[in-house]
Amino acid sequence: MAIEIERKFLLRDDSWRAGVSHSKTIAQGYLVGAQALRNGDARASVRARIAGDQAWLNIKAAVAGIERAEFEYAIALADAQALLATLCDGVLEKIRHHVHVGEALFEIDEFLGENQGLIVAEIELSAVDAAFPKPAWLGAEVSALTRYYNVNLIAHPFTQWSPAERAAEDAAC
Repeated sequence: MAIEIERKFLLRDDSWRAGVSHSKTIAQGYLVGAQALRNGDARASVRARIAGDQAWLNIKAAVAGIERAEFEYAIALADAQALLATLCDGVLEKIRHHVHVGEALFEIDEFLGENQGLIVAEIELSAVDAAFPKPAWLGAEVSALTRYYNVNLIAHPFTQWSPAERAAEDAAC
């Protein structure tokens, strides 16, 4: 079993764009829907993801926080396309930008569609207490705020957030 240790942050500004080494468009959908997860009826999120001509099935423990059990398997592109088209509650699209800061890799997700305007940086770590660089463009940490989880962005997209929801994050940066 793999353990994912990931921290998620808002961004203070766009200065990170100067460090982008490459970008890719990602489409993903959840076979276990956000509603089941919110109701506590699911112990895991199950997602299909497509990036270019590659596809994966991902199973992640449905717990809040930075450390979760995660399983990921390559699947046929046609299978992933069928899953997204027929079995998912919705499809989330984003552009993932890779930004290296020293030895660390930040994956910056720039969301599209109903989540347009939301940009978050993620960093995967080897341990919960692992040190990592904190570039000036890195803003408030939102790792424990489940509304930023991709599975929840399908059910409650960023463009539908209330002014109060948006203001809380603006103030944190």
